[in-house]
Amino acid sequence: MRRRKSGIARRTPLKIAAAAGIALSATLAATAGATAEPGPTRSDDRPTQHVEYFTGPGGHPRHTEVPAPEPLSDREREAVADDGTVVPIVQNGPTSAKADVVFIGDGYTAAQQEDFHADVRKKWAEVSAVQPSASYKNLFNVWAVDAHSRQSGVSGDPTSTVRKDTALGSAFYCDGIERLLCVDTNKVEAYAKRAADPDLVIVLSNSTKYGGAGYNDITSPSGYDGIATASSDHAQSSQVVVHETGHSLGKLADEYWYDEYGTYTGAEPWESNTSKLTAAQLTAQKKKWYRWIGQSSPDGGTVGAYEGGGYYPRGLYRPTDNSIMRTLGREFNSPGREAMIAGFHRHASVVSALTPTATEVRRGQKLKVQAAEGVRLRWSVDGKSVKKGADARSVTPRTLGVPADGRTHKVTVRATDPTRAVRDPELRKLLSGSLTWRVAR
Repeated sequence: MRRRKSGIARRTPLKIAAAAGIALSATLAATAGATAEPGPTRSDDRPTQHVEYFTGPGGHPRHTEVPAPEPLSDREREAVADDGTVVPIVQNGPTSAKADVVFIGDGYTAAQQEDFHADVRKKWAEVSAVQPSASYKNLFNVWAVDAHSRQSGVSGDPTSTVRKDTALGSAFYCDGIERLLCVDTNKVEAYAKRAADPDLVIVLSNSTKYGGAGYNDITSPSGYDGIATASSDHAQSSQVVVHETGHSLGKLADEYWYDEYGTYTGAEPWESNTSKLTAAQLTAQKKKWYRWIGQSSPDGGTVGAYEGGGYYPRGLYRPTDNSIMRTLGREFNSPGREAMIAGFHRHASVVSALTPTATEVRRGQKLKVQAAEGVRLRWSVDGKSVKKGADARSVTPRTLGVPADGRTHKVTVRATDPTRAVRDPELRKLLSGSLTWRVAR
């Protein structure tokens, strides 16, 4: 959805972060000049990309830099132009009101595209079963973009000597790391923009081998932040995608560290889930996750300020001991869930119209809306509340009391999400909205 695109520039590792004292709501702010540029360069001056990878199920993530792909040739652009059929998998409303998830297949031949679509359905079911996505499934549309590969499977499966000719160049053993599943991000961009409005892009590689990657420093001109890769037929690869949505949708920092990084001495990180402040300081200064301190968290334990996070073992604190932003297979902690819900609503409206609002409706015509589980709906006619329609997802102007008096009337529905998972008043503003229809004479 374009009206709430964040425009946030490439994620910056905390060791060079410079933004100070930014509250959770600031993760929604726009930053000018976002591009899909390659990352830093190696000693041989080749452009590189910063990627996150996972050594095994339940393991802590790691980071490395890999060579950036070459720009697409004219022949490669023509190949994409002749490919890339977009197939709807889950449709919950118009792209203007929903967060649009785009899966692109790699290592699937022309004869295997139905297999790809089935794999997308299975993978999305696994990813969306994790809270808070499970409670907000109808905020998402899901699309599959077909990419026809000449050969089935991906390079590096099962061994480093295996080479496959695929549409996106998926390969394990990327830069010599077995579980790192890299892709040509320029080709991903070319296929992703075939979809109308990508908000989250996932490359599903045709493989049973465990692996994946997160390209978190990429902000695409097409609107999405970051690319996640995962193998199609390894159940635990879904956890890679869930972790990466923490970055792309929740704007969350990693909560793990490297011992060799030592003590953090930089400015206050901009991410909502790491801070230089102790629990007492967060509470006294009313910063970041202070509203959650002392409360039980879904990932186990109590919210506080645990030293270690943002890649540094000392000098930075995280909200809980071991959330999914530290270890795969865990839950998002309470501050993380709050950030994720806010992220959903950067792209999706709390209420969306299934009956178009742009044209006049009749008294007997059904007005249908869609909202997440638990969202409260209040209907009104010409500004006056109507108790009869409370929480109804489908009404008619006639049942709401619109008279047949030859005049034009307005019917409005106001939606509010009362979830207790969001405590920040600024973020709560995102959890309300309204729609209005004109009822014909």
